[in-house]
Amino acid sequence: VNQILLLLLVLTVCAILYNKVHQVPSALKNETVDLESPEEMEEEIPVVICAAAGRMGAAVAAISSIYSNTEANVLFYIIGLKTTIPHIRKWIENSKLKEIKFKVVEFNPMVLKGKIRQDASRPELLQPLNFVRFYLPLLIQKHEKVIYLDDDVIVQGDIQELYDTKLAPGHAAAFSDDCDLPSTHEMVRSVGMQNTYMGFLDYRKQAIRDLGISPSTCSFNPGVIVANMTEWKHQRITKQLEKWMQRNVEENLYSSTLGGGVATSPMLIVFHGKYSSINPMWHIRHLGWSPDARYSEQFLQEAKLLHWNGRYKPWDYPSVHTDLWENWFIPDPSGKFKLTRPDS
Repeated sequence: VNQILLLLLVLTVCAILYNKVHQVPSALKNETVDLESPEEMEEEIPVVICAAAGRMGAAVAAISSIYSNTEANVLFYIIGLKTTIPHIRKWIENSKLKEIKFKVVEFNPMVLKGKIRQDASRPELLQPLNFVRFYLPLLIQKHEKVIYLDDDVIVQGDIQELYDTKLAPGHAAAFSDDCDLPSTHEMVRSVGMQNTYMGFLDYRKQAIRDLGISPSTCSFNPGVIVANMTEWKHQRITKQLEKWMQRNVEENLYSSTLGGGVATSPMLIVFHGKYSSINPMWHIRHLGWSPDARYSEQFLQEAKLLHWNGRYKPWDYPSVHTDLWENWFIPDPSGKFKLTRPDS
């Protein structure tokens, strides 16, 4: 019995000495805790931007403005066609944007075959990447919530604020109403911009009248979208949008109307009465609708996001408020993309 007790005592002492020798240093334990800290587990914010041929500088400026104005964990999904992807990738990897987190995703324009009606009035609106927003769940698969931005924007606020936009139960997306900000009403009138459904849909067509939507209903702008992917898939939003694209090919329901919104119009139909609202200051629009109409500098400084929707883009000439856009532009290392300026 004594021998057994002595053996147990020796084993106990050995165990104590072993633990002391192999004890994890406190600094290392702290590092382990840090790996699970809230900062490291911070939610990823997916931001979708298209990089189209001839206007990649727009995507670069938008990304630059977002990255420079937030501490959030942003993951950029840069959508391009097969022929344009190498250019945008090199631009990012050989500029100060090389530190961003990004994925380049190829969009296959064959999904649009037979779904777009040709419209000569604004052919640029028929470019395949204009319809990327219709296919978000197919391109971005692991996220519950996604931000989509047109390339002709710059972000002056913290993108985290936009991401935190609350979507009502059952809503697949949030947009900015075209009637939401009194400060922009004068601009809208001065440039002849439509802000109702009448400006986008052809109410002479029975299919449009059958929708039961008043032509004076305020429209919204899908150039900035906060989307819930679960609801989008559950409601089969992509299939609904494709249905109206197909009907437009057959019946010409909206392509030739004032808005020229071949990508906007089907969204106005599908999301009518079923979307949440984005803070108006997070989508100041119409900067590209006239080379003469300007907002006050104070108003623009307070804006969180500026959008040059319209024909007059800030990388071209003429255009307005180009200084604000150029603050975020990063020259193309390859020299292929150049700004158009009066002295160029």
